[in-house]
Amino acid sequence: MLWVGGAIPQIIIALLLAIFFTSYRLRIKGQAFFKAVIYLPNLIMASAFSMLFYTLFSNAGPVNQLLIQMGWSDHVIDFFAVKFTVRGLICLMNFLMWFGNTTILLMAGIMGIDQSLFEASTIDGASSLQTFFRVTLPLLTPILVYTIITALIGGLQMFDVPQVLTNGLGTPNRSSTTLIMYLNNYLDTSKNYGMAGTISVVVFILTGLLSVLVFKSLTRQREQ
Repeated sequence: MLWVGGAIPQIIIALLLAIFFTSYRLRIKGQAFFKAVIYLPNLIMASAFSMLFYTLFSNAGPVNQLLIQMGWSDHVIDFFAVKFTVRGLICLMNFLMWFGNTTILLMAGIMGIDQSLFEASTIDGASSLQTFFRVTLPLLTPILVYTIITALIGGLQMFDVPQVLTNGLGTPNRSSTTLIMYLNNYLDTSKNYGMAGTISVVVFILTGLLSVLVFKSLTRQREQ
């Protein structure tokens, strides 16, 4: 669920932004500036990003103080004691860190499409939606498959953000514990290297199977 909440909005919004910035009809200027701004969160270390969010949403943090001062809450909210808010924060952080990288990849893919195809679709009277589904999306499929698979792998190997945000506990009630956090518990806490190795192999096999499944599902229509 943590992967779905972070990766799906990331890919959708990145795709929308990529289409917006590369639109031959809008001809947005200053693309280099927007690329730099969008990519900036990706340069921040995940641990630093997690500490920032932990400070912001802690019981004595500015978010709680702001909610109380604005009258939206009459008591301090423990964001890290509620499953929905903890998972939401993890998903939000992963989205903010990676959507810029995904946007730039998709922009590169769209810019690699022959512009004459877009001009021809406009001359033929195709709407923007028709151009997207009949021209852009089919030709963008290889890059889109790559971004989805890498997002999938990143989601399965998610560790640093929930580890730092929940102090390695996966609170509340281990609801935010990821596979790699589970593996790390056997490495650092119980020193059970046999179980840790078994989990590593399972993660590897699961990653491979899901990647093949996603690849086959997304490329089937294109091959037909």
